[in-house]
Amino acid sequence: MHAQIHPPAGTQVSGNALILATLLTLCFAGIEALAGWLAGSLALVADAGHMLNDAAALGIAAGAAWLAQRGASKGYSYGLGRAELIAALINSTALLVLVAWLTLSAIERLRHPLPVVGLAVSLVAMLGLVLNVFIAWRLLGEHHNLNTRAALLHILGDLLGSAAALGSGFIILLTGWTAIDPLLSLAIGGLILISSLRLLREAMRGLMEGVPLHLDLDQVGAALARLPGVASVHDLHIWSVRSDLTALTAHLVVHDLADWDETLTQAHELLRREFSIQHATLQPEPITRRVRWQVRRSPIEETPRCH
Repeated sequence: MHAQIHPPAGTQVSGNALILATLLTLCFAGIEALAGWLAGSLALVADAGHMLNDAAALGIAAGAAWLAQRGASKGYSYGLGRAELIAALINSTALLVLVAWLTLSAIERLRHPLPVVGLAVSLVAMLGLVLNVFIAWRLLGEHHNLNTRAALLHILGDLLGSAAALGSGFIILLTGWTAIDPLLSLAIGGLILISSLRLLREAMRGLMEGVPLHLDLDQVGAALARLPGVASVHDLHIWSVRSDLTALTAHLVVHDLADWDETLTQAHELLRREFSIQHATLQPEPITRRVRWQVRRSPIEETPRCH
């Protein structure tokens, strides 16, 4: 059975959302830098640099989404969908660098407090909060895509930063306690760190062709071995072609090769229905071959046994 690899249907939608997010983030970074310079606020200027870094990350994600739209070719038989995994890896690494910078900056601010213009910080933070909520809403519909999730993490970091800046701006206005700004930055950095490590793990697993986290190799093998006419299963491999396409190859040892067409149809239906595996290549073999997953059948029960 042959299946052609096509680009994901939602890639163009996520690509457009990422382009819009990049442009809006760039514009706001310019506004924030100008406001910080006019108000004499180093905090706003520093956050503008943070926004500029995020705009670059969003641009990388948008470029990866554009590459993923291209279908299979003679040189890339699976297409370029893995560009999204590479972008997720780059962005998650950039987030870790950002967390380190936030932590060091916050510690320095605690040791050597700087004057903060509370009113200017509050007004710009309010504008940033509205903007980041809008961008996050646009990207949220594509959160199943690992590349877009990486970009969304950048935006959520900005959103939390804007919310923290808004809160700290009001506190500074009311109390003059400037230490609240670096303390909130440390808390936000911790949240970003946890999400970044999780994203980095998923991206690395995909690039190393590991079994997707939501699937269990033994469960899939045992399910295939329980199909009528199948004696055992071996050489089973499962990996992600891209975040929304899982592929599988396996050798099925069958009792009668004459029934292979029916067995193949049942196997593909099982993989799609039970495990959402859309692209499977299955090879039949006579019953004399070595096995890994085997089912011993009795009149009462069927029990899978792994070798």
